Amino acid sequence: MKVVVAMSGGVDSSVVAGLMARAGHEVIGVTLQLYDHGAAVGRKGACCAGQDIHDAKRVADRLGIAHYVIDSETRFQQSVISAFADSYAGGQTPVPCIACNQHLKFGDLLEMARELGAEAMATGHYVRRLEGPDGAEMHKAVDESRDQSWFLFATTREQLEFCRFPLGDYVSKAEVREVAAQMGLAVAEKPDSQDICFVPSGSYAGIVEKYRPDALEAGEVVAEDGRVLGQHQGIARYTIGQAKRLPDAAAHMVVKKIEPGTRRIVVGPRGVQSAEVRLRDVNWLVEPRELHAAVKLRARDTLHPARIVPEGNGAVLYLDEPALAAPGQAAVFYDGSRVLGGGFIV
Repeated sequence: MKVVVAMSGGVDSSVVAGLMARAGHEVIGVTLQLYDHGAAVGRKGACCAGQDIHDAKRVADRLGIAHYVIDSETRFQQSVISAFADSYAGGQTPVPCIACNQHLKFGDLLEMARELGAEAMATGHYVRRLEGPDGAEMHKAVDESRDQSWFLFATTREQLEFCRFPLGDYVSKAEVREVAAQMGLAVAEKPDSQDICFVPSGSYAGIVEKYRPDALEAGEVVAEDGRVLGQHQGIARYTIGQAKRLPDAAAHMVVKKIEPGTRRIVVGPRGVQSAEVRLRDVNWLVEPRELHAAVKLRARDTLHPARIVPEGNGAVLYLDEPALAAPGQAAVFYDGSRVLGGGFIV
């Protein structure tokens, strides 16, 4: 086949390119330049910028495959970075990796692959694509400690048919690095990228300040009965369930609600949990229907049994036991290892 491989410059996507080439496919490596080189050149552990682009090119040369760099910086700023800041300004807790996968890697890049005449697109994500009776299914990776299915819930059924995820069957990252070494790839021991690739300093406040400075303006911290307990440092610095950065009068309390309109942070006793959770923009990988499934409400979370009821383009979760559900995060539905769908918490 002719296969486009999304190459970030890291070891995972580099191994995927090598595996595809070794299997005899015609491989085209594509790297999306996502953000400003100035902030990233020479910084290890980035993604799709600076040194990583050079690393992807070196790997492609080693493997003898074509390699292209696509300037996606404007698109990334609009659909990921700006949306990231807007979400915090709206009192939510965004997941930029989901937005990047949804709009760029499985949106723009996948369409580019089709235009190039490719029959498939392969990525270095740790997830499995299995053929089921009704077509391609998404399943957790064999190595659940590296499973990325929660971040890929927005991948549509049509996109899933076109995609390949060779690393989902590997039992450990050490095994992947060993394959990279066997292939003679210079990135075999390269560190993993950080969680938020476009925040060089490790603090997102600077990004929010650039795009939505209003989200870092001070405001009142109030109790649930309306008593003013002190001041906060900007609603973008807080998320539901957080106890840090609260005034002394709110000691032993947590954030229960964020009000963007009034710039108020509402706090109360610990135990910010919900039994009923509303979702928007649900992506179904099965036919939409009421069902019982296990739900993951954060990337690093246990599974929560729930009844899921479709409602328009969203859904309502009725959890067997109340759990923390932060607006802006994803709720992903599982049946064993299979991903059934998911949406964003309202």
